[in-house]
Amino acid sequence: MKGTFVMVDGPDGSGKSIVIGSLESWARSRGFKILNLNYYYEERRSLPSFDEIYTSDVIVSEEPSPFYIGQALREEMLAQNERKYSSVSLAQAFALDREILYNRIIIPALKAGKFIFQDRGVITSLVYQPVESKISLVDLMRLPGNRLALDYAPDLVILTIASPEQIMQRIEKRAKKSIFENLLFQRKIVERYNSVWLKQMLENMNATVKYINTDSPKTVEDTSRETIQIWNEFLNSRAGHQRQSGQDGSGSAGGPENGRNIKLTEFEH
Repeated sequence: MKGTFVMVDGPDGSGKSIVIGSLESWARSRGFKILNLNYYYEERRSLPSFDEIYTSDVIVSEEPSPFYIGQALREEMLAQNERKYSSVSLAQAFALDREILYNRIIIPALKAGKFIFQDRGVITSLVYQPVESKISLVDLMRLPGNRLALDYAPDLVILTIASPEQIMQRIEKRAKKSIFENLLFQRKIVERYNSVWLKQMLENMNATVKYINTDSPKTVEDTSRETIQIWNEFLNSRAGHQRQSGQDGSGSAGGPENGRNIKLTEFEH
């Protein structure tokens, strides 16, 4: 039984947590057993193996992860401080954090037929890092952790979008500051999330791509309703496709054998 992988991505302050929370509420309303990796870490201060959490129906994850390298990224490498880390170090840290998360949790969960709702992923690296450091997409995509994530691409990608000005208003209210928080940078990031090349790349990996604009006057409730509408339409579309093709949803969960390969040279953005 193939699992279902949903990735929510977008600029900081664009409403990703609202979308993830709405998907969690959907799962809870249907009686699914949910395992949130952040809550797990807060309680136990450790990274579970999949064998420890296999009874869960839904796994909620995020990147950077709360464990090991992900914690170093959050608390040190991405924090506003006097210490500087090279673009190569950042790219490698993100990719290694991703590789551990996928090998330990994501891939086994997909193969076991679980739902995965993830806040950020390899899309973030492909959008942010070429802007911040001028590292090329091709070089990023060749890093083992990123390559692995592209091989196990999400089934549904929800990109949250807002204007750069509104994004800055939102993130300026936060206590924790990031190295990426300035208006010019956010304009470049929003442009890349809205780009045709990103959508085409994701669709070439068999992902369904949807956008949610969270600019005012849209409310949290509006965003939540739109999320559930997108999710229900995706589930109905998948069920219809499986009926037409005579499939039962079984088979491998992502991976290079599913025809999700892409040509690196096509993406020099």
